[in-house]
Amino acid sequence: MSIVVKRVYEPAKKTDGYRVLVDRVWPRGLKKEDAALDIWARELAPTTALRRWFGHDPARWEGFRHRYASELDARKTFWQPLVTQAERHPVTLLFGAKDEEHNQAVALKMYLDSWIKANGLA
Repeated sequence: MSIVVKRVYEPAKKTDGYRVLVDRVWPRGLKKEDAALDIWARELAPTTALRRWFGHDPARWEGFRHRYASELDARKTFWQPLVTQAERHPVTLLFGAKDEEHNQAVALKMYLDSWIKANGLA
């Protein structure tokens, strides 16, 4: 099973597989035709309130991850198809943030990896 994280501004590669943008707002300066997306999954992004609270502050990372996980617990119907897709093909979670270590795509990957392991799919 392969789920990876990548900035949406990086060129698409065939090895990316199923490309999913997980930002609530469209990334600045990027034309939609240049994104090479399979889907823009706004519903997988953190709520606006959580996103604003986090503000990409690394000091709030752990709190953000836990709060976002709680939001994801209630949205299984939106992320479950990604797990199904990852069983057959690579899935690339795309994000627009400058911080490549502290963003919703990284947190979502950690959440999905944990769920996959806990459910014996790894």
